[in-house]
Amino acid sequence: MYTWVRNRRRARDHRTDHRSSEASGQSKIQTPNSKISACCVLVAAFTLTVAVRAGTAELPLERYATVTVEPAKTSIYVGSVTLTTPGFTREGVTYSANYTAKVFPYFFYNEKGRIWIDVPDADLRRLERGETVNFTGHARSDDGDERRVEGRAEPTGASTGKIKVRIFVSKRIELIFNTTYRFPKA
Repeated sequence: MYTWVRNRRRARDHRTDHRSSEASGQSKIQTPNSKISACCVLVAAFTLTVAVRAGTAELPLERYATVTVEPAKTSIYVGSVTLTTPGFTREGVTYSANYTAKVFPYFFYNEKGRIWIDVPDADLRRLERGETVNFTGHARSDDGDERRVEGRAEPTGASTGKIKVRIFVSKRIELIFNTTYRFPKA
């Protein structure tokens, strides 16, 4: 008889606990199915976290292998200089291109040559995040004249931006060109 009373009390207590937990929105009953469901929820949350992190992974730098720079013009004493490059290609950390500088009205100062600009991978990642990047480089005319180059690139979009280039023609003379750049779309 004692066992029968004890079992009845347990059943009554269980019903009372079950009702009070239902009223509070909690269930104390755990079945194998509820454990499997909880496991599925954890796996789904982990998969979602990995997918979100993979979506924010850095894109490969190959998309920055070429860049187009629009022709730029600057004023000089009683004239102007127009700098044109067909497009820069990247090898290692250096972009290079041929250039043409046309001096108006002093056509006899026109020159052609090659320009190199160093942009490390870390700076490309900064551009990708929308940060301004400073760069350095050099140019050599077809006549062998060396020129120091400095500049700043400021992104205005995902693959475009403004660029300011300073070319030091001599110790006292620097030409400043303001133009835009464009990477191919990803």
